Amino acid sequence: MRTSDKECLFKDRVLAQRVEDRIQKPFIGTLEDDTIIHTMFDLEQYLGKRIDWVSGITFEDVVDTKGGWLPSLHRRYCTTWLKIDPIAHWWFEKFKAKPIKMNIGYRINEASRAKTMLNSTNKNGLSVYEMTFEKHKKGRHKGLNKWVSVAWRKPLFPLIEDGVDKVDIQNFWKDKPVRFAPLNNCVGCFHRSAALLKQQSIEHPNKFQWFADQEGKGKGTWKKDISYTKIKKLNFTLNVFESEGCNSGFCGM
Repeated sequence: MRTSDKECLFKDRVLAQRVEDRIQKPFIGTLEDDTIIHTMFDLEQYLGKRIDWVSGITFEDVVDTKGGWLPSLHRRYCTTWLKIDPIAHWWFEKFKAKPIKMNIGYRINEASRAKTMLNSTNKNGLSVYEMTFEKHKKGRHKGLNKWVSVAWRKPLFPLIEDGVDKVDIQNFWKDKPVRFAPLNNCVGCFHRSAALLKQQSIEHPNKFQWFADQEGKGKGTWKKDISYTKIKKLNFTLNVFESEGCNSGFCGM
């Protein structure tokens, strides 16, 4: 999830250039933990194969042009534009718009998330997505700049089927040369508790400040009951890195 904020600059500019080469877009920084960039390259080395990278618009573009109000628990459109849309366009080009089977990494304790996703599929068990296309000079796609409804993937949940939990995954990777962040997804994800967000503000002050700054644009707040500026001032001493669940139906924690 890219940002155009230079306060969130990815410091290793050599590695940043490698990211740009993969996504074919400018890469100033990410609003996730920078370790996740290393994870992707580490995985390629460990697996011995190239991973397809995709990236949509920046988070600034999402906030300023797509929703009118900041994303929240009731307006969860950020994942759509930052994750699902670029993945769907990658699928459209790579598989010529033919439906595919897609493994979703939900664990055994996230069965409710799988149920939510399955409940949204059509009668053939396929996820349906409303996607748009940017205008091409040669008229490559018909119906440009219009919403197109596509049945694109059959979601499968191998970790749930095999009874795999978070501990199993941690044990599998603990002796392997792949770096992982303590938490994935955005530093300021509104699905997280105020206590966990407070810890994120300490661990990633510049990235968290980006989320706090967005609330000053008059487009609402990320959470209903507290602003991110107030979260920064909270005084918590509990262990906020204990496992938290997320039932957004899209992204995972």
